[in-house]
Amino acid sequence: MELRQLRYFLTVAEELHFGRAAERLHIVQSAVSQQLRRLERELGTELFARSTRVVRLTEAGDRLLPYAREMLALQARAREAVDELRAEQAATVRLGTSSGLGARLDAVLTAFTRHAGHAQLELVTGSTEERLAQVRAGDLDGALLRGERTDPELEFLPLWQDALRAALPAGDELAARETVELARLAKLPLRLSPRSRNPALHDLVMHSFRVAGYAPVLGPEFTNDQDTLAAIGYGKPSWTVFYAPHADQLPVPGVVFRPLSDPAPVMQTYLAVRSGPPRAALRALIEACYEAVDGGPDVGPGSPLPGMGDVGR
Repeated sequence: MELRQLRYFLTVAEELHFGRAAERLHIVQSAVSQQLRRLERELGTELFARSTRVVRLTEAGDRLLPYAREMLALQARAREAVDELRAEQAATVRLGTSSGLGARLDAVLTAFTRHAGHAQLELVTGSTEERLAQVRAGDLDGALLRGERTDPELEFLPLWQDALRAALPAGDELAARETVELARLAKLPLRLSPRSRNPALHDLVMHSFRVAGYAPVLGPEFTNDQDTLAAIGYGKPSWTVFYAPHADQLPVPGVVFRPLSDPAPVMQTYLAVRSGPPRAALRALIEACYEAVDGGPDVGPGSPLPGMGDVGR
């Protein structure tokens, strides 16, 4: 029994006329008759009583009718489900990002291309709070963010952790070390973003100094990468911190980047998404983010295993 035969059967049953049924099906009448004869032979009974003037359902045809309708409705729903999936896979996924992701973002983009089929990924920048508001509103499918937080409307999927590196004047004696103990930086002015602009990074640095038993000397605020690094390389002695994947992409004359130790601060990154089952294209993004955890850059010696979250500079 073929779905085509059931479609022909249902159309004739509705029209009670082979000619009109053929017109609706856009095929010749002989093809309709031929397929219905095959269906009747398979079932071992006639479905229509035919005469020169009238066509009517037999008792067998009348019993088959609701099942034919049900099977064709199931076929339509199955097609709709597949079409919906194909549309999802071809959709655009909007991801909120921040600066400083470096090779991590490259890894996500590469993995997404493999997982997403025909879906497109659009990157959107903005402050952490702006991006979270857009995820809540459905304007963004997800947002990468650093630092732990809670929100009853969102899920925060843990991804990776990135070590912080010190950006130092190349001529400073500490630049000759492979790693720099935090205590040795306590008296060198620190250029740090204000807490109002980057609470997670600010809190992580200040907490790390407390663990080391020192308080940092705060210098001029971190403004932007270019100006701050130029001031460190060629101005009065000072230093700042960068996430390791970002530092790896910043070869700057006059500045060197060194891992920190005692303690070695690391920042966790998360993917914020709305609660509930993700659509296919978003699922591809989530898989790409998890793949970037395993295939991304090392977080540095002594760091915890990768995890996920955001505070842009």
